[in-house]
Amino acid sequence: MATTSYLDLNRCSRPLPPSLSSLSACPCRPSAVTLPRSRAKLGGLDFSIDGTRPVVGLGPTRGLCRPRRRLIAAVARADPDHLGDGNAKQEVHKGRELSLNEDAVAENQEKANQLKKRIVFGLGIGLSIGIVVLAGGWVFTTVVAAAVFVGAREYFELVRSRGITAGMTPPPRYVSRVCSVICALMPLLTLYRGQIDVSVTSAAFLVAMALHLQRGNPRFAQLSSTMFGLFYCGYLPCFWVKLRCGLAAPALNTGIGASWPILLGGQAQWTVGLVATLISFSSIIAADTYAFMGGKAFGRTPLTSVSPKKTWEGTIAGLCGCIATTVVLSKIFCWPKSLLSSIAFGILNFFGSVFGDLTESMIKRDAGVKDSGSLIPGHGGILDRVDSYIFTGALAYSFVKTFLPLYGV
Repeated sequence: MATTSYLDLNRCSRPLPPSLSSLSACPCRPSAVTLPRSRAKLGGLDFSIDGTRPVVGLGPTRGLCRPRRRLIAAVARADPDHLGDGNAKQEVHKGRELSLNEDAVAENQEKANQLKKRIVFGLGIGLSIGIVVLAGGWVFTTVVAAAVFVGAREYFELVRSRGITAGMTPPPRYVSRVCSVICALMPLLTLYRGQIDVSVTSAAFLVAMALHLQRGNPRFAQLSSTMFGLFYCGYLPCFWVKLRCGLAAPALNTGIGASWPILLGGQAQWTVGLVATLISFSSIIAADTYAFMGGKAFGRTPLTSVSPKKTWEGTIAGLCGCIATTVVLSKIFCWPKSLLSSIAFGILNFFGSVFGDLTESMIKRDAGVKDSGSLIPGHGGILDRVDSYIFTGALAYSFVKTFLPLYGV
């Protein structure tokens, strides 16, 4: 490592070179000059230039006297014209190019690691969710309840973030925690009671009472953010339980179900709810994947200011991919029978996915954060992964229950 040397400007047996005098505007007061790492010889002086530590090194002193006044020439990233040496200029430019190349390599490596992490954890999550959907019943409902609890905690943390609280009063912390527990209980009540309307109404009434009876001055922003949290994080996810576990009509014309092992439930395992949930989940994944690929390849026109990275080109690619996946899976599962119903089901899943994603992006933008949490490496929080599913479950259940005769069988 280079060390700092000192020059005696008054008592010297040899005059200083003219190029060195340009490094200081006053002989009594040194001026700092900044240069990238390089070396240059000027007369009897040997400059050692380090961009991280300012130094001026001296070669053989050749009669230099004991210093009275000291000049510390800090040299780091200065204009190479101060050196007056062509070789030094070339070294400076090479140093700058090398630094830029190293930064680019480090950035690309970080992106590659991030993408690898996303793929690995995405595949793991997808496989786990597939097993949970096949299991159904209390296994599926318990996993939904756990995801709802974590998602509700993330939502209320976003509501309490500095970006949102700058314009509103957040609900008290104890109310947020109680609401997170209530949201987690809603899927379980849906499974064992078959409906959730009375429970949601009762929970909303109790939360409203707690907010009105709190100390201080209750605010409407507290009530509105809390009620939306109960609806967004608790009520809407319950429709996945109603879809998967509530539509228990057997899909008898499903080829896979006819050959499904008896040890794994046999043909009775393949219900309309299972097939509809598998198709809906798969179409949402396809919509996100095709939208990402289409946006990377052809994206030019921004979709909305809420999410600047989304483009119209990527959205159209996602729509086409979602419809194609729904139609292909409907042919494999023989559900629904009508091609028009399959296309409509795909379009419905896509719009539920897109607007669920945009809603969560709007909340994060107001909160001033990039991710809702850091639970899943490379993916952010739970809300970042399930935002596309929040509205889609209610739309899919309503479509199958209301618009498909005999549930599409």
